[in-house]
Amino acid sequence: MKIERAINIEDLRRMAKRRLPRIAFDYIEGGVEDERCLDRNEASFSRYQLTPRYLVDVAKRDQSIMLFDRKYDSPFGIAPTGLAGLFRAGADLMLARAAAAANLPFVMSGASTATVEAAAAIAPSNTWYQLYAARDPKISEDMIRRARDCALPTLVVTVDIPVNSKRERNLRNGFGLPLKLTPSIIAEALTHPKWLVEYFRHGMPRFENWAPYSDKNSTTGAINLIFGKQTPATLTWIEIEKFRQWWPRKLVLKGILHPGDAAKAVQLEVDGIWVSNHGGRQLDRAPSSVEAFPAIQAAVGGKTTLMLDSGVRRGSDIVTALCLGAQFVFVGRATLYGAAAAGLPGVHRAIDILRDEIDRVMAQLGCASLQQLDRSYLAHNLAPAFE
Repeated sequence: MKIERAINIEDLRRMAKRRLPRIAFDYIEGGVEDERCLDRNEASFSRYQLTPRYLVDVAKRDQSIMLFDRKYDSPFGIAPTGLAGLFRAGADLMLARAAAAANLPFVMSGASTATVEAAAAIAPSNTWYQLYAARDPKISEDMIRRARDCALPTLVVTVDIPVNSKRERNLRNGFGLPLKLTPSIIAEALTHPKWLVEYFRHGMPRFENWAPYSDKNSTTGAINLIFGKQTPATLTWIEIEKFRQWWPRKLVLKGILHPGDAAKAVQLEVDGIWVSNHGGRQLDRAPSSVEAFPAIQAAVGGKTTLMLDSGVRRGSDIVTALCLGAQFVFVGRATLYGAAAAGLPGVHRAIDILRDEIDRVMAQLGCASLQQLDRSYLAHNLAPAFE
């Protein structure tokens, strides 16, 4: 199937599944434990309905939006997705290139397989950096310095990984670092020959941002082991205060689900709160981001910028989040499916699909500009039970 024939994100997902061996696809697709949170993320969006207003002039529609004093061409960005190079060699920088071309923010993962310096060279105005704090505070401080020296506009600190979660698909598949291609894994991978050829050509990708903290001639396995030993680290508000001191530009906390944590973040003068359950990959009994959002919004008022991710598969999901009061939305799997399926053209296709859907929903709602969106567009008589 040619990438141009993908008409929605689900098509890209199927294309990615056909190309990737199960052990790799399940790493993208899987959640934690019973994956109820994974299902809840998408179900929470579907429980909302949008009320159209017709007989409105929507001949011209504008989906550009301001975020942190910067104008982006659409109200969504590319969320951090770790180990992207396993699914397509060079995927991290493909995501950066596509974001720059589309004028969207790209958040480089702390578990990326390219360096922050490389992403900054490709997309200096569009790249943000996600910090996975290290157990050695000197490493965390140096990573913040590197992002600062690259003149990146925003640092995102992910706070929702106190321990590694029980991702049962990975456990059943024998996924680990380094990736051990056992006979059974190879046998299944042989049904995905294009991926297998690429894997043997390039080898196991490594967490490039962690290479400076190993010996000069360290192997890929040794570098990946450093990442495994240094993360996850215990984070407290004390560390967030330090990061605030070290980082002079916009600071965002990602993974907030409790209104009390949101209020505390505002007290520490963070610039943004990213409501997220890590795509259903950390705590299976966690609420969806959509479920958690109203209480967080009530707790912080208009004192900080509110963003949201997890479960976004349609442009209508993005519009729904904006109606709820989110100021920006991030997608992770959607663009990663595109990269896995077809490389850079696949990422472009994912972005184009979401943009087109947003545009069509805006027209149906009688909304010429995103600034018009609010709860009045939600079908209140069908409000979800969790509100």
